[in-house]
This record gives sequence, C-alpha cells and structure tokens, in this order.
Amino acid sequence: MLNKEYFKIIWVAILLLALAGAGSAQDKVGTTSAPFLGISIAPRATAMGGAFTAVADDATALYYNPGAISQMSSSQALVSHTEWLVGTGLNWVGFVLNLDGSNAIGVSFTNLDYGEEEVTTESQQEGTGEMWSASDISIGLSYARSFTDRFSIGGSVKYIEQKIWHEKSTAFAADVGLIFTTAFNDMKLGMSISNFGNEMRMEGEDLLRKIDIDDETIGHNETIVGNLKTDKWPLPLFFRVGLSMYVLETTFTKMLVAVDAVRPTDNSEIINVGGEFSVYDILFLRAGYKSLFRDESEEGLTFGMGLNISQVGGVAWKFDYTYADFGILDYIQMYSLSVSF
Repeated sequence: MLNKEYFKIIWVAILLLALAGAGSAQDKVGTTSAPFLGISIAPRATAMGGAFTAVADDATALYYNPGAISQMSSSQALVSHTEWLVGTGLNWVGFVLNLDGSNAIGVSFTNLDYGEEEVTTESQQEGTGEMWSASDISIGLSYARSFTDRFSIGGSVKYIEQKIWHEKSTAFAADVGLIFTTAFNDMKLGMSISNFGNEMRMEGEDLLRKIDIDDETIGHNETIVGNLKTDKWPLPLFFRVGLSMYVLETTFTKMLVAVDAVRPTDNSEIINVGGEFSVYDILFLRAGYKSLFRDESEEGLTFGMGLNISQVGGVAWKFDYTYADFGILDYIQMYSLSVSF
C-alpha cells in the first residue's frame, strides 16, 4: 500500500512540475495580470512566514493547497480581513464541507478593495461630483479526495475579475494540490500549483473612441467608433513545495515548524519559514520569515497569535491575528474568525 502511495505522489509531482515549467517563461516583476492573487489571505499562514503548503489544515487550504481540505477533521467557515498597503483592504471568505471523511468540497471568495475617489478632469480639477473605484475579485469552487489516511489530492476552478471604473478584465483558472504524510515522524509533504488559466485583457466603454480615419479627405465619416485594444497579460503562476512537522509534542504543548519553496512566474524564487507554538490547543504563538533570498524584498519578519475562543455544542470558534513587516511600506495587520463544526 505504501509503495502505491509513493507511486501516485511521483506521478502527480511530475504533472505539477510540467505545468509549472509550461508557465515559467517569464520571471519578471510586473509581467502578469491580477497580482492580487499572490497576496497571502490568512493571518495564521502569514504569521508562519507563508510556509503553509504542507500545513493547510483549515479552510485557508482553499488558497494554499486545495488538495488538503479532505484531510480536515471537520467542516469550517472562515472570514479574514487584511489592512493591505496604501489604504487598501483584502477580504477573504472560505467554507469547507467535509462530506464523509474522505471527500470534501469548498467555496472561496477574495476581494481586494482599492476604495473610491472623486473623478477630476483638466477643466474640473476640483472634481466632477462623480466617483470612480477599483476592485479585484476571485471566486473559487474546490474538491478534494483522500485516497488513504496519508494521501489526498484536489483542485479548484476560479473566476477572476479586475475592474477599474468602467473597464474590467476576466479570466478562468485552475489550482491543483496534494498533501502526503510520510512515515518519518508524520512529517507532511505538500505541493500545489495555482492560477493555471487564460490571459487577461482590459475592456470597457472608456476604450471606445470616435475616430477620423483620414482627416485630409473630404466626405469622411467623423462618427466611426474605434475600440482601443489593450495588451493581454498572463496570470501569475505559483508553484509551491512545502514540508511541515511537529518537533515537540507533550500533554500540554506542541511545536510545529514548516518551510516552503515558492516559484512564481513574475518574480524570483523564495523560501518561506515559520513555526507555531501551542499551549493546550487554546493559545497559539507564531513567527516566521517571508521571502528569503529575494533581492530587495520589503517582506520579512512576521508575528501572530491565535486563540480558541470556545467550544459549545460541538462548535469551535477561533480568532487569529498577524503583524507583518513590510519595510519602507510600513506594516500590515490581518484578522480572521473561524467556526468549525
């Protein structure tokens, strides 16, 4: 049985590597659309430096590794909010339904809100009274199956939209992931690939312009409408490989450590490391370091804590908070509340 499990893992790993290689032609900042897809959505994972691919034991696995949701011991709903950079806000909602202990489905919603601002023109520099806004959203549907108590695989399909005033761009993408518990101290191995989909292009009414094809010809039509064609940009593809293991387990305390290697198509490779120390499974203290080995990265140290608030009638509530250093961009704070049943 164990040999069969290893055989499955090898083939899936080959598939993930092939998909990652297919999308890795570009490795530059600013060469992809929808960069919000690379923002960490979970306080717990972020506090652990983003090293969560092989942990992925709550609803945020929908983002980091959808193949792990079938290994969750219960169903869970989770809501998180991030006070993101320059006054923007990232909101995420996820729900995982454990069907029978071996199969699970999940849905997720991500929204990056840029706020709104009054429209100004060259002639009305104090404002026209009209407001403009921008936002990014992603809606995902996920499924995972556990083939044994040590190996599971799953994936997601997602609708992605970016909007600024009257223009928007849409795309569809897929994620796939797996998680495997090894025989070595129950160390976990996780792998995932995210955002494998089509390119995005901005379209909208503000790109329609009346044009004069030949202004030197008499009798031409000045009411012809032209559509300004914008460039297409690929989605940011992320390939993640992670390890996690409990290095300390006593009656009252546990210590979990994790490390991830992340290869994005729009930047250089990084290593994320982190740990979580828990007391009575009630209080959780976390720390990590994000984006190791990336030149001129503003990300770095992360800290956080979690608290199991109560468990009444088989329902457990949990609150998580994270503080992450962003260098010259100051810091970000993240909050989440989850309920498991």
